[in-house]
Amino acid sequence: MKDLEKNWDLLITRLEKQFDYDITLKGVLYLIGLQELNMPEKSFSKEEKVDVLHIATCKILSSFGYYRFNGVDEDGWPHYEEVRAIKNLSEIDQEKLIKEGIIKYIS
Repeated sequence: MKDLEKNWDLLITRLEKQFDYDITLKGVLYLIGLQELNMPEKSFSKEEKVDVLHIATCKILSSFGYYRFNGVDEDGWPHYEEVRAIKNLSEIDQEKLIKEGIIKYIS
């Protein structure tokens, strides 16, 4: 667990230097979602921004077997199917798993 927090802090420090901006877990997820969506020029509605976060969460958790990629729709949005319920984990364990997945994704 100590390694996770140490690696997480190093990652956040690196991203904050790169973007010159304070960044949160949601901020990192948003960046990953944008990367996965590959629509850099698009302006997103509030609902679409939530969808971008969901895409990132699904992508990250798919490496742990919680989601499976189903394909991309006609508008270019990826879709995932829940395979295992992440809600069975406590919020703290969910956050740890997401952080671990983000570190793997970015490393």
